[in-house]
Amino acid sequence: MLRTQKERNMNIRSDANAVLANSGLESRAISIRELNDRLRTTERGGMAVLTDGVASLGPETVATIFAAVRRFADFNPDNDPWGEHDCASLTVGEIRLIWKIDYYDRTLAALSPDPADPKVTVRVLTVMLADEY
Repeated sequence: MLRTQKERNMNIRSDANAVLANSGLESRAISIRELNDRLRTTERGGMAVLTDGVASLGPETVATIFAAVRRFADFNPDNDPWGEHDCASLTVGEIRLIWKIDYYDRTLAALSPDPADPKVTVRVLTVMLADEY
């Protein structure tokens, strides 16, 4: 049990700071998620690449795969624990695939200093066969 008003006030401030910190983390995840969804669904806001294994499936299959990646909406706590929509696996026909989004600095030489900031980040969506991961 808290003994003084000062201790009660300190506890309230601590709880309020935790809520503010969590809301900051949540808004950051929302920003990253929105930027990732934009790239994945419109291929804008970054670049999309595919591995040799996916490319070897031919242009029609590649088009079908990218359409499936654009439509993907089965995000849940198991495959998206941070709520950023940055990676998932899916099956197209009988082909097991993984797509993921990585964040690089503007020169593509290093990781982005802040994936929530599109001014300093180049997003790269990679689509690969599951066995290429």
